Parts: sequence; C-alpha cells; structure tokens
Amino acid sequence: MLKYMVDIDHTICDTPRINNAWDYTKSTPIQSRIQIINSLFEEGHEIHYWTARGSGSGLDWTDLTVKQLSDWGCKYTTVSLKKPSYDVWIDDKAINDKAFFND
Repeated sequence: MLKYMVDIDHTICDTPRINNAWDYTKSTPIQSRIQIINSLFEEGHEIHYWTARGSGSGLDWTDLTVKQLSDWGCKYTTVSLKKPSYDVWIDDKAINDKAFFND
C-alpha cells in the first residue's frame, strides 16, 4: 500500500483570496477530487492531508480544517497543518494536482 501526501487548498477545495489573504472559511470542496482520494483510502492506502494553513500567519486552523474535511466526507489517515510555505516544490515523487486528477 502507498502513502499519499495530499494538499488541501486548491487541490481538494477552492479557497478564495480576499484582501491579500486566503479565506479558509469560504473554501468549497471539489467533490470529484475528494471521491478519487477517498477511493484510494478505501483501497487501503494511507491518506495524509498536509496543508500550509497557518504557516504564514501563525494562526491555528486545525478545528476549522478538521470540520471541513468531515463535512466534505473526506477519508484520511492523518491531517497536519503548517506545511512550509513555498513557491516551487521540487521532489522526485511529487505530482501536480492537474496531472494527478487529469483535469
């Protein structure tokens, strides 16, 4: 079985930027993508959601994030916040979300 590291914002949901800041309270799920990730979980793979929420601001978005994942029907192994904030991630195993979801 595989371990999948999955971002949240702009990967399984759309999050608007308001006044130069991300408004996580207004994130909306992309159900087709969530269904694909849930299928992987149901096949026995580990799903680890890892988001940069709070990385720049220092705010703790854990409660909202866990509630959103629950409300959206996300199945996962773990959820972690404060992923490093970056512009380009170079990794031999990374896959762009558009390529992974074929959209």
